[in-house]
Amino acid sequence: MQTHPKKKLELIIEKPITQRLLAILNDLDVTGYTVLPAIAGRGQDGTWEEGQITDASHMVQILCVLDEAKLEEVLSATFEALKPQIGIVYVSDVQVVRKEHF
Repeated sequence: MQTHPKKKLELIIEKPITQRLLAILNDLDVTGYTVLPAIAGRGQDGTWEEGQITDASHMVQILCVLDEAKLEEVLSATFEALKPQIGIVYVSDVQVVRKEHF
């Protein structure tokens, strides 16, 4: 089966900024993304876990698959939105079977 190279962008962000990031992805016509809850982790400030009193301390993960040609534009826009927020950004190479979906 033939596969096709794409880029995977992973964002781990505070839940309250989710809709702003999804609006950016939609405006940039990113057609392949999924939002998942991030329930626990550890970063430079120590460990954290879900179960806090407000959504402000909850985290989500947004996974995107896109063409490399779009990557810089999407990274720039998402990074600008994340500057004042807690957020982690990963980029990796992936192979997809149905390239027309991304």
